[in-house]
Parts: sequence; structure tokens; C-alpha cells
Amino acid sequence: MVGGMATDPTAKPSGDSMRIAVLDDEAAMLAFVTQTLIEAGHYCYDFPNARTLISRLRQDTFDLVILDWNMPDKSGVEIIQWMRENMDKPVPSLLLTNRNSDEDIVAGLDAGADDYVIKPVQPSVLLARINAIHRRTGPREAIGANESYGPFTLHPARQMVSVDGENVTLTAKEFELAATLFRNMHRPLSRSYLLEIVWGRNPDLPTRTLDAHISRIRAKLGLRPERGFRLIPVYSYGYRLEALEAEDS
Repeated sequence: MVGGMATDPTAKPSGDSMRIAVLDDEAAMLAFVTQTLIEAGHYCYDFPNARTLISRLRQDTFDLVILDWNMPDKSGVEIIQWMRENMDKPVPSLLLTNRNSDEDIVAGLDAGADDYVIKPVQPSVLLARINAIHRRTGPREAIGANESYGPFTLHPARQMVSVDGENVTLTAKEFELAATLFRNMHRPLSRSYLLEIVWGRNPDLPTRTLDAHISRIRAKLGLRPERGFRLIPVYSYGYRLEALEAEDS
């Protein structure tokens, strides 16, 4: 399935789940990587050619892309360069390739790859390298620790947000959505990304669920310019939370 989701529909998201795109034109390697990621609890999308991956990158959000270097239509390195030229915040990338010379490794990393892994690779090693990238590039989240963003403080242990020291009651999903937005400040997040990260794979979810939750957390938390933040829709894409400069608020 081109650009299709390869995760088990019964899998439940966890706080460490990532949304990962995998590009490889070798069916066996594509299946190996996606199965490894699925079993580790990640959401995985597989792409057998660069064209469909780039099309998806234009309209969706991923936490990581795993790229084969040698592709018939566009190389993994060329895709990294495309992301750097066409995306405000390029997706972190890992090159997974047969090319094992020192020159190739240097060229891949210099092109902007966050890591370089040579095939074949053991599942445990691949997952360790992915987790290391996520620690370096992912949202900063100290488990159980409070997180402050201007007048807003997230209390993960209690699933509560305080605003200027006053506690605001949120439902579990409202808190998860608010936390995802704050931890990805200034990053446009697609509707499908937010739905998947917060609600998991739920085909019965009403289409307006996300919009209703966005409206509620905007109202409950007072995400308004006068407080220095703005939660805005991104046309035909999703939502973005912005911290405003003093002169803009």
C-alpha cells in the first residue's frame, strides 16, 4: 500500500510513540523496518518511491523519516535537501543504506541526515538509533516534571494546566492535545498527526472531534494574543500554536 499505514490497528499510542515515514524500494527491507517500528509501538507509513513520500510530506506531519539512499526516482540525500529547501522545519532523518564507505557516511551527514545506519542492521540497533534521534530532536518532555510556557504550566502527573498559577480543569484528551501543541511550539501539525497522537487509530472518531477540542482548549486556557500565545488553523493542513513576540501580543 503506497504511503499506507503499516501499524496494527489495535496498537495503542504511548508517550514515546513517533509517527515515522519509511522510504525503500526493496519490499523485504521496507517490511522489516516497518514491522520493527510497529512492534516498538510507533505509527509507521511506508513509501516505495520518493514521489509519493514528497507528496505526503507536503500535507502531513512526521516525527522522523527513514530514507534509503539509492532510489530510482530521487535519492534519500536529495529528499533531505528537498526538505531543507521546502520546509520551515525539516523532518529529522535517518539514512538506512548499503553504502558503507567513509566518504558516503560523511556526505550523508553533511547533507543534513541526523544519523547514518548501514544495512543490514539488527532491530535493537535500529531502534536505539531512532530513540537517540528523538531525544535530540523531539519535543522536550521530562516525564512527570512540570513544563512552563510563559503563563502556562503543564502538570503531566496530574494532567492539569495552570494559567498564571490558577488551575484549569481539562479532560484527559484536552490535556494531551494541549501538551502536544505546547511541546511542538511553532510547528504546523497536521490534523491526521494530532488525531493519531492524541486519539490513536480510531476509525469511528467523529470528524469534528479535533476542532471541538481545539475550540475548548483555546477557550479554557485563554490562548489569546494578550497572553502572548496564538492557536491558529493552518489552511488545509491542521493547527499551529505560536508564542508571540512582545510587540505582537
